[in-house]
Amino acid sequence: MRDAFDFDRSVEPPYEFVPVDCAGALHPVPAEFRDKILVDTVHDGGAIPSTFRADGEGRPKVDPELLRQRFTQERDWGASLVASRIAAELGIRGFHRVRLARVLLDFNRFPGSTPPRSTDHLDRLAINAPFNTVLSHEEKTELLEGYYDRVSTLLEGALVGKLIKIGVHSYDEHNPSSTRRPDVSLISRPRSYQEDSKMAHGIFDPMFPDALGESTCSRTLLHRMSLNLERAGFRVGHNYPYLLPEGCIEVRTQVWYFFLYLKERFLSESPETALDPAYAMVWSMLLNTNLRRQESEALGGYLHRYHRVAPLMAERFRSARYAYDHIRAFLAASSVLQDYQRSPLRPSALVIEVRKDLLCQFDPKTGQPSRLFDERDAKATEIARVIAEAITIFLETDREQLK
Repeated sequence: MRDAFDFDRSVEPPYEFVPVDCAGALHPVPAEFRDKILVDTVHDGGAIPSTFRADGEGRPKVDPELLRQRFTQERDWGASLVASRIAAELGIRGFHRVRLARVLLDFNRFPGSTPPRSTDHLDRLAINAPFNTVLSHEEKTELLEGYYDRVSTLLEGALVGKLIKIGVHSYDEHNPSSTRRPDVSLISRPRSYQEDSKMAHGIFDPMFPDALGESTCSRTLLHRMSLNLERAGFRVGHNYPYLLPEGCIEVRTQVWYFFLYLKERFLSESPETALDPAYAMVWSMLLNTNLRRQESEALGGYLHRYHRVAPLMAERFRSARYAYDHIRAFLAASSVLQDYQRSPLRPSALVIEVRKDLLCQFDPKTGQPSRLFDERDAKATEIARVIAEAITIFLETDREQLK
């Protein structure tokens, strides 16, 4: 096993494509779908650039033992192994992964720094303990601009044209209560929808229909995957032991895909708006699902929280308001929502959690990983084959019957 604490490993590019050998795939998807599936991992990276670990004199910003402990707790050990096997069994060229360690930057959350006393991991932001209390404002800005934003750009490019997005994670064997977790868990529901039957207020634009928040993934695909895993002897959980935080990629992706679809339909009816700066400003705001565009955040504040804007910007924002009202009226009067809900081209995004003990051995005394199983590990390969078979059946049979 490579040194798990080699934090100086390369971080370029921060969201990389990893090719796999898919020659022996038992359940490859049909050729026309092989560029329509994205498999990735965002919590199995190991790099922590030295500029964030030590000050200018070489003194560690975080106690090295604490850093090793937090790194071990935060990492999704074995997730990249499962992702590589799923990609190979699907017959696709490879998978993507975030190379930065989660303990430094969690791309699966909204940008920002988690308050020191926050304890709910679903409420966390991208920069967490211990770095949320030791990095300066300038360093946090550098971390977000240099890595979070670049991962966003690379991921956005990878998502274009995809029908299925699979995010592979791994979780601890036991719950805090000591009960054992399922072998695999399929997670597709935002926490806000589970609790309130609607999307969380004030995060994404309210034009996004609450009805689409029920699930980020086709229920047919979910049940097909669950059935196949249970038949193969794997215990499966659903939306357990937690739900999707609103800042995770799978939720953000669903909002992004819907507004892309709305934009396409709107422009087909109102092509004269395609080059209008006011409409461009609105589309940019609607697609700002990682909350990183300052002008988009300002426009949202103006539209929904009635913020004042500088006099020099007032006319632009007024024009954008008229454009927003036009788009909103079009959505309300059209069949866009119903068509999108029924469309076989509606993308699915799913989180798959696999128990860490099925993929990695840990020292019972220290809790440190002692051996990460290699690609010949039968358990990881079997899970991947069952998942790949389920996706293939869904694309070849289930999806056709839903048309």
